[in-house]
Amino acid sequence: MKKIKIAAGLAHVNYGHISAVVKEAVDAGVDYIHSDAADMHDLKNMQLMGGHQIIEGIRPVTDLPIECHIYTVTCDRLFIEKLAAVGTNMLVLPAEHFIGAPLAYIINYCREFGMKIGLTIGCYTPLSFVEESIHDIDRLHVVVHGVDETDGADNWGWRKSAVDLVTRARKLIDEKNPTCELAIDGGLRHNNMEPLLACNPDVVILSSAIFKDPEGITRGVEKCRAALDDAAAKFNLV
Repeated sequence: MKKIKIAAGLAHVNYGHISAVVKEAVDAGVDYIHSDAADMHDLKNMQLMGGHQIIEGIRPVTDLPIECHIYTVTCDRLFIEKLAAVGTNMLVLPAEHFIGAPLAYIINYCREFGMKIGLTIGCYTPLSFVEESIHDIDRLHVVVHGVDETDGADNWGWRKSAVDLVTRARKLIDEKNPTCELAIDGGLRHNNMEPLLACNPDVVILSSAIFKDPEGITRGVEKCRAALDDAAAKFNLV
């Protein structure tokens, strides 16, 4: 049976106690730490969130892979070098802003510094944006939330296209680059993600489902782990 990995997303955490909450999630059994970051451009409700300073603060408490998922319109060698210096393992960038020659440089910079590279299919970004780069990336990261049934903070509804999009993303990866991880992200909780798990993702990013669980972080991880394992068995995922 497939083990779908949990990436603990740091979008909904107490940044004043960031090391402590990350350590509890690590001790509870998550597989990755997913550090969300944003500039002043796209993610209007979370501007200037995260970055290499956050990763530097949490690196001493875990040996798990740490990924920086940043919503930004620019990314240069210096930023990648700073991420690498604090022990970041993967950089995830929005596909709609990074195509063509600039992406080729970024992929090469990441490889030079020993980091993996992922691309995000964000809200209403078509899958076609990664048809060429899919051969050379390590993660295809699909954000599934949309604009309906959302409060812009903790609660997000899915786009009507979410299941279809993840299904097509799985097919693209299997055909073009089977070593690339497929990740899903956005409003996912232990009791609502089964339809997307049926699409066979490799990684699920879970933020408020873990860090805002009313029974605490450890219990949040346990609930999500059980839901992932149950779905893997139900849908015979391998």
